[in-house]
Amino acid sequence: MSFLFEPGFFSNGSVHVALVIGAVSAVVSSVVGVFTVVRGQSFAGHALTDVTTTGGSASFFYGISPLLGFLSAGVVGAGAMEAIGVQRLRGRDIATGVVLGVATGLSALYLYLDATKSATTGAAQQILFGSIFSVDSSIIPVVAIVSVVTVAMIAAIYRPLLLSSLSPELAAARGISPRGVGLLFMLALAISVGLSSLAIGSILSTALLIGPAATSLRLTTTLRRAFAVAGGLGVGATWLGVLFAYDSYYWFPSSQGLPVSFFIVALTVLAYLASGVPPVRHLVERRRGPGLDDGRVVAARSAARAR
Repeated sequence: MSFLFEPGFFSNGSVHVALVIGAVSAVVSSVVGVFTVVRGQSFAGHALTDVTTTGGSASFFYGISPLLGFLSAGVVGAGAMEAIGVQRLRGRDIATGVVLGVATGLSALYLYLDATKSATTGAAQQILFGSIFSVDSSIIPVVAIVSVVTVAMIAAIYRPLLLSSLSPELAAARGISPRGVGLLFMLALAISVGLSSLAIGSILSTALLIGPAATSLRLTTTLRRAFAVAGGLGVGATWLGVLFAYDSYYWFPSSQGLPVSFFIVALTVLAYLASGVPPVRHLVERRRGPGLDDGRVVAARSAARAR
């Protein structure tokens, strides 16, 4: 196995931290990502990556923790989207677009200020594309606590969130507040994007949020199975990304290596494409019938079983 694991991989402390942070971020992103795909809020997830870019770039400028910047900006942005938007999909997209425009402008401003403040910080590269090997081990307990709280939040609102995702009108008729449930979900979405931004950079964090979730919804028949498959795919892609990024330092004479984010994005895209090849599609369609690419089919089945 020496051809796969370059010298020092298992004894490198930075690798250990990267594997832990990456796995935790992947699990949270996968759980939240499944509902993101079912609710049709992938655009909101993408918009939050620009919002977290603002937080990350501002954190570098003011000299505070990048994780705090990612999370706080994401939460503020998610709250703004839900406060501006309405229950109709069109209104929700308009609210997302408004927040996206503001976040993009602020991101450009702070990235410019970071670049002019010091030309040697490499802030833009770390914010946009991640630097998981440079994350300090002291941040692990904070990441773990935030992750547990986020997953617990999704578990607590699972049934109301499932019902409101399928039919806000029916949820309201049963005494559920779609707006309140939507706000809690947006907060969970913001936190998951912030965590994945720490791992693979803000601009590419959507890949970890949407890729494994969309693939799992193609392959499974219930949401519970989709969560498990998405988590496995996310962790697998992240760990392989860390391994390949570490090994890549030995691939080129310059010893520059390639970023972890590149490999994670490539692996999640390959997994999604593989889930759509005819043999796989045929096998899954035999198990659950047509509607292979529609996550709402899986959600509807889960809702029927939960009654």
